[in-house]
Amino acid sequence: MSDAADYFRLMDDLGIRGTPFLFVIDYDCARPRVWPLHELPGGVRFSVSGVCVPNEPGALAQARTAPRSIIRSREFVSYDRYEERFHRVQTALRAGESYLVNLTFPTRVELSCSLSRVYDAARAPYKLLLPGECVVFSPEAFVRIEPGAISTFPMKGTIDSAVPDAKNLLLADEKEAAEHATVVDLLRNDIGMVAQSVTVPRFRYVDRICLQNRSLFAVSSEIRGELAPGAHRKVGSILRAMLPAGSITGAPKKRTREIISDAELGPRGDYTGVFGVFDGERVESAVMIRFIEQNESGFRFHSGGGVTIYSECRREYEELRQKVDVPVA
Repeated sequence: MSDAADYFRLMDDLGIRGTPFLFVIDYDCARPRVWPLHELPGGVRFSVSGVCVPNEPGALAQARTAPRSIIRSREFVSYDRYEERFHRVQTALRAGESYLVNLTFPTRVELSCSLSRVYDAARAPYKLLLPGECVVFSPEAFVRIEPGAISTFPMKGTIDSAVPDAKNLLLADEKEAAEHATVVDLLRNDIGMVAQSVTVPRFRYVDRICLQNRSLFAVSSEIRGELAPGAHRKVGSILRAMLPAGSITGAPKKRTREIISDAELGPRGDYTGVFGVFDGERVESAVMIRFIEQNESGFRFHSGGGVTIYSECRREYEELRQKVDVPVA
């Protein structure tokens, strides 16, 4: 299949037939990939809320022997370059073209092990390994699709848990609160395109993300809508309507994507796309953040954060740097 639309139709067809499959959809929705689980390419691995393929008995033992320091070195984008792109975004924000822009950059990293070993060592609810391409260890769910319902779980706002009174500081931060509310409003609208009776059962709850030598607190919300009978099987149609994920673009989505394209250093590719699994009845999926890419020049760890008119450049730059780490036990 050469047309991206064909892959979304394939997801609908597989869903209607009840055939389990894995999907990986890039940020621009230009190169979706879909594999029935019985046709999964060799070396592709995933773990989504406890559903794992393949089930490898040696994985835990390998994880226990993972290197203490997975990332040996980091070559961040310079502060001057970040600042110039940050101010491009601020200009658009002050002109009222967007309310929130998720600004991201790649960091060149040297790893002490292979992407496969990173996959084994990383501790995250959503993991994906595409050999020779990338590894994902994401803390952020995208959508859960099940009979009669669809839910999404945007994550926006983080702080180092070692900061005194970190959790309360994070929840009291006006900039973070405004950023989170903007994303929740955006995703309520996105859910509303495919569902009815949209509600927010949980608003701004805090999770801990454990990294190699420290941890972060992150704020999420749960948004839920009702699906018509049988609609949960139209997986491709639902995803096509909602992508790209609002938590990694901003609002309004169309103009914000144009601002992102102008401000960032190059196309995102699979980074901040989504991946997930349909098990024959329901979908669990994740946003592809916490992402290491492999190419001919080595490895790049992508990271970033939301920028508003209230953002401070130095603080946003430090958040980008702080996220370049691997969560391990």
